[in-house]
Amino acid sequence: MSRQSPFGHPFLLGFDEIEQALDRVAKAAGDGYPPYNIERLARSEHAPERLRITLAVAGFTQDQLEVTLEESQLVIRGRQSDDKTRHFLHRGIAARQFQRTFLLVDGMEVLGADLSNGLLSIDLVRPEPERIVRKINIIASDKV
Repeated sequence: MSRQSPFGHPFLLGFDEIEQALDRVAKAAGDGYPPYNIERLARSEHAPERLRITLAVAGFTQDQLEVTLEESQLVIRGRQSDDKTRHFLHRGIAARQFQRTFLLVDGMEVLGADLSNGLLSIDLVRPEPERIVRKINIIASDKV
């Protein structure tokens, strides 16, 4: 049984990429680890308006974290491995791995990432879209 696409209307031309993006977002939304915030940072005289994604990654070092931009997705991966030399009487903090993805709009730029006090912050800037108005000439082809 196939599902009906909301973008199947004949007036919605070229929206197949948006439909694919929505499918990717739905698949990635399953795991809640690590928790994160997304905030808007106001424009200042030295910096444009930015977005900041902050992930709670306590216990991860800089070497155990990786931030990549893969096509239009920001991918954050964390990899911890068990230390076999340690003997735990109680283990409440598991060594774990995660992958968190964020789908970015075309043109979104990653300014940088910072790890401080167990929080990984990634700053993004959204360029101002250029407003383009273009006149389309009409050619009359019914000359008599």
